[in-house]
Amino acid sequence: MTVIGIVAGEASGDLLGSHLIRALKHHRPDLEFVGVAGSRMQAEGAVSLFPMERLAVRGLFEVLKHLFGILRIRRGLLAHFKHHPPDLFIGIDAPDFNLGLERKLKGMGIPTVHYVSPSIWAWRKGRINKIRRAVSHVLALLPFEAPLYEEAGVPVTYVGHPLADEFPMQPDPLHARAELGLPTDKPIFALLPGSRQSELDYLADLFVQSALLIRKHMPEAVFVVPLASQETRLKFETALAKHPAEKSSFHILSGQSHRAMEAADAVIVASGTATLEAALLKKPMVITYRVSAASWWLLRRMVRVPCVGLPNILAGKAIVPELLQHDATPEKIAEAAIKLLADKNATAEMLREFETMHATLRRNTAEKAAQAILGMLK
Repeated sequence: MTVIGIVAGEASGDLLGSHLIRALKHHRPDLEFVGVAGSRMQAEGAVSLFPMERLAVRGLFEVLKHLFGILRIRRGLLAHFKHHPPDLFIGIDAPDFNLGLERKLKGMGIPTVHYVSPSIWAWRKGRINKIRRAVSHVLALLPFEAPLYEEAGVPVTYVGHPLADEFPMQPDPLHARAELGLPTDKPIFALLPGSRQSELDYLADLFVQSALLIRKHMPEAVFVVPLASQETRLKFETALAKHPAEKSSFHILSGQSHRAMEAADAVIVASGTATLEAALLKKPMVITYRVSAASWWLLRRMVRVPCVGLPNILAGKAIVPELLQHDATPEKIAEAAIKLLADKNATAEMLREFETMHATLRRNTAEKAAQAILGMLK
């Protein structure tokens, strides 16, 4: 029996992990996976020793509030892997959690793979030294990341992005609307305020108020809101309950974020992996985000890139509007979202960039990642 330790820290990592487990089991049905996994990875057979949601905290000071619980989970995993050493360990994203665990396991002689490069090109560039000590191999999703690791002497494989394989080059919004029971003759906006409870604390009211301003300009507008968990759904519904007369304009979904975006004419999305998903679905979007004032103060002094949204970073220029922290107001978000539907030329240019992006990232990612890992197991 061959055992792989594996840890994902949030919904996007759970999706990546599920694809990877499926590809690995195609070649090696005997493989077993144990660690921290969400529902998708568990559906592929992974055993989760702790709830993944306990790791899904974003923002520097938000993490501090949950630090003791997070460290307790890491100690618990380390104790388990000491008594039951896996043949290889895979940390999926969550670098602040996984790299410390990977360093300990590598010191025990266990090969370690970090799947999804930390954003060393954006901030904390010195982390590459920590990565070198902790990781036997990095699987990079973005094309410009591999040269950074090669230069630093860290084994790396560029595997592309699995969502680029999963999503069709041409989406089918009418089919998506039919599946979700949405009207075909009204403008539809998908609202994605994040997958973490801590994100909804800052974004739920903001997204509701932005939608209400859009409705003032476009009374026929409909909003579809996919939410990742019961907890995030409750937070959004609490914000919406302050405006009972508008509730019928909102279609709240459990999950189905990809289908919701595919059905939409435009997307308002929290900064994160969902921005890339919207680009691969060829949807014009507005990126927005808020964190605590203290977290924002620190981030502004640490981030080294002018844009935070993955579509803008991949394009190398600002093709998507970003409204962050103090600029993240209902008025500015509503104005930018309405402009997406009004300015056809700008939107067409944005979509052409998304098509190029999709082709670059489509690399049969899960299979490439699986082959790199299988080589290490041999």
